[in-house]
Formats: sequence, C-alpha cells, structure tokens
Amino acid sequence: MITTIIDGTTYPAEEGQTALQVARENKITIPTLCYHPALKPSGSCKLCAVEVTGRTGGRQIAMLSCILKISDGLEFKTTGPIVDTARKKAFKNLLRMAPQSARLRQMAMAHGVDLGPPPDGCVRCRLCIRVCKEIVGAGALKMKKVDGVSCVVPETDRCIGCGTCANICPTAAIRVEDIENVRTVMIRDELIGKHPLERCEGCGRWFATTRFIDYIERRTAPHPHVKETHKYCPTCAKLFSDRTRALADHSVKTRMPGH
Repeated sequence: MITTIIDGTTYPAEEGQTALQVARENKITIPTLCYHPALKPSGSCKLCAVEVTGRTGGRQIAMLSCILKISDGLEFKTTGPIVDTARKKAFKNLLRMAPQSARLRQMAMAHGVDLGPPPDGCVRCRLCIRVCKEIVGAGALKMKKVDGVSCVVPETDRCIGCGTCANICPTAAIRVEDIENVRTVMIRDELIGKHPLERCEGCGRWFATTRFIDYIERRTAPHPHVKETHKYCPTCAKLFSDRTRALADHSVKTRMPGH
C-alpha cells in the first residue's frame, strides 16, 4: 500500500491506480467527459487536469488525472489557479465543437469556470426588430445589454404572434411552435409571446392568433368594409378569391352578345 496527498490530505492508494481513481474513491470530484472505468483512459477531453508538485517541491504543472499514475508520496491539487486555467481552456476547446451543449456549460458552472454568455444562434442582424417595428408595427423586440452582451429581447406584452420575426430570422434563432390552439414565440429560452389561435372558417385548422386578427382589424378600421368579414387562412382566402374571380368572369361572359 502506498499513499498520495490530495489537496493537502493524505490518502491510501494501490500501485497502478491513477490520480482520478484515487480521488473518486475518496469522494473528491474531478470533472471528466471522456473517461469510463471499463475503457483505457485516453485524456481526450482534458477536463480532469490536476496540479502536480514535484518531489523536491519544484515547479507545479497541470497533468491529466485519468492517466497520471500514483507513486508513493505523489502530491496533487484538484483546485487552484493552475487547475482553473487548464480546465477553462479544456471547456472552451470542447465548446468549439459543441457550442450548444447545455451539459458542458452546467459542468463548467459547477466547477466555477466562467465561460461567458452562451451562444444563442442570434447574429444580431436586427432584421427581426426592424420588420416587427417597420412592417408589422408591433414593436415587440429590442436590443438590450445582457451580461455585457447586446441581445435581442422582447418588449413586454407587445407581441401579436404573427411569426414574421421567425420567418425573417436567417439563423432560426427565433422559434414559433403551434401546439393545438396555442402559439408560442421564443428566442433562446426567453418567451416573446404566447397566444391562443383562431380556426379558419374554411378548412377549420388553427391558423392565426386572436391578437393578430384583432390587430389587423384595428389597422384596417379606417377603410370601409364592402363585404362581410371572414376568418380565413391564406390558403382558403386565395381559394375563395380565385373562385369568386372565376364566377365573376363567367357571369360577364354569359351576359356578352353571342353567349
């Protein structure tokens, strides 16, 4: 039986064991992603770095605990500036390959590694803000500093659920989900708007939010309505319009001489 010193405390170990194995046996947490006890360690993720002190008390260096073999009297630390630097570098390298990984960010947070604001798929082109303000007229989105970074955020209770922002977004950072009779508009994990949907009077499918239909009625109120108002989805509206036009053309032709 040999001993090793972890974070200033002496623990028993066996020949051939790694620093990671001894740490885990003694309930000392070291982050890993690529390690599995049934497989030979590879050191691929590099998250399990520890600070190793030379036998003579010389220079401290970061080594991977999954492949570091225990020798009698070996001393290493699982925290400290050297470990923090190595761990942060490893997390950032992994996030370059999996930028949307929630697990990586949760692990980094649990081990005190600040990775900055998470990527959200938004390229800050402001198309959503502009179309909502300049074309739709709702003004439901704006830019705001969040943790020192400019982000697209919702204006409280301004969304009408039209979905134009999601349609124009070049990176699909804004999502629209219709579940039964409810439409939800999101950016990142932040709610832009949640609205009940209306059924099309033609085909019966849910097609537009109540708030959007009311908004359009208010916008068109100054214009006189010459026919009865119906709630039709775009497909049915076009279909009925085409039929009406065809009937009108047929009526004109039948009244013309020679028909």
